[in-house]
Amino acid sequence: MKIKLFFMHYRLIFIFFISFFSLNGQEKPVVVLELFTSQGCSSCPPADKLLEEIKNNNNSDKIIPLAYHVDYWDYIGWKDPFASKDYTNKQRDYAEKFLSSSIYTPQLVINGDEHFVGSDKVRIERRIKQILHRGSNSNTIEITDLKIKNKKVNFSYKVDGKTKKHNIHFLLTIDKRVTPVKRGENRNRTLTNTNIVVLEKIVSLIEKEGKITLFIPDIIKPKDELKLIAITKDKDLLVTFGVQIKL
Repeated sequence: MKIKLFFMHYRLIFIFFISFFSLNGQEKPVVVLELFTSQGCSSCPPADKLLEEIKNNNNSDKIIPLAYHVDYWDYIGWKDPFASKDYTNKQRDYAEKFLSSSIYTPQLVINGDEHFVGSDKVRIERRIKQILHRGSNSNTIEITDLKIKNKKVNFSYKVDGKTKKHNIHFLLTIDKRVTPVKRGENRNRTLTNTNIVVLEKIVSLIEKEGKITLFIPDIIKPKDELKLIAITKDKDLLVTFGVQIKL
């Protein structure tokens, strides 16, 4: 109970400022990087490190790095605290799209369009530069009236552009978490994970605007830095736009 009360106090400090904040995505190229990773996978730490490097060295208005922790490595001795079956299913949806018979970690999907081994720095950075150079995305997203209270994030959204058969994905991410791993393939290692997705809500864009409430999950700690991210995708899972804001 003491932790929860402190958490509420910590977040309430920011309500006055955020309530009047408007985030309006302009027509500009955006790169969304979806890394499928696990603390139980010995090949994943280099990919996690690369994702952090990309996050720290690039414009946050243009590049949105995301880490989805899958659950199929949990059986070998270390249960990843951020792992979710929903994220494994999300990766399976991509496997179906890419006509892949299996899924793997670390896998990085760029704008829902192509995938690479998540630690392939040269190839990933080359592709990011190509996407940023080619021009704007087809949608814009505006988020207004953002408030945080009682472990809930409330806001309004509006999407302009092509929205037929599109979904909008609302995510909460933890900026950074350090975890001592005691078992599994990474036993006795201390791992750093960044932009960890801890909540994802998908809304069909039948209407171009609406109001959303996201419930902050218990895995969030009082001192965690959080981000709210909104991404539009078409029926083929291609990213059409994305915006992010620190909470």
